[in-house]
Amino acid sequence: MRAIQRGGIPSIYFSDDPRADLAAYTGAYLQQEIVAEAATRSVPAFSRFLRVAALCNATIVNFSKIASDAQVPRTTVYEYFEILKDTLILHEVPAWRSSVKRKPLASSKYYFFDIGVASALQGRHAVTPRTPEFGAAFESWIFHELIAHRDYQGGDEIRHWRSDSGFEVDFILGDHTAIEVKATDNVSDRDLRPLQALAEEKKLERYLCVCTEPRRRTVGGVEILPSTEFLAELGAA
Repeated sequence: MRAIQRGGIPSIYFSDDPRADLAAYTGAYLQQEIVAEAATRSVPAFSRFLRVAALCNATIVNFSKIASDAQVPRTTVYEYFEILKDTLILHEVPAWRSSVKRKPLASSKYYFFDIGVASALQGRHAVTPRTPEFGAAFESWIFHELIAHRDYQGGDEIRHWRSDSGFEVDFILGDHTAIEVKATDNVSDRDLRPLQALAEEKKLERYLCVCTEPRRRTVGGVEILPSTEFLAELGAA
């Protein structure tokens, strides 16, 4: 829970005043250092963009809307996103496009490198369980664990899947495992529908729903895993 509320930057994770430290990090270090490194001339414009972009954490990005909300040209938004990727502030998760029965979308999803930083840029000091914000933070936490495994253990490429009919699965690992993340203690049949729709393609081996339920179970070919068990499996892989 602490990682979801504070993020994973060590000095902030163990801080006695994480709110103040996150404010300092996002207000001074993060914005000014990125601006300096990227030779971005307009600090106010970049600051507006950064806060708007943070609201799109863990989502498919609408570049036109970000441009409108941040009051910068659309071409500038693309440039700013490249800056964030180049400075490792933002991770891009490309689309998995191998489904046939349901047409896949090609747009990428984006995740900030740290949950606490994203929340601070969004103007949130904490995320409350059973809210959409907590769900996005929980999903980001699982994503960061997947990234760490990929980078340090030679794991598979991470992609996401969304069909033009609205089904969406958070992560596809390589070409073998689909993962949907749900911050709930009671996974419903509705929560499993995107995984079951993807399973109809018969292209992957495992379909997992990572959640906060206390016990492991299987429903209709989908493995429902407590996050602790999933991370233990990931660490052993």
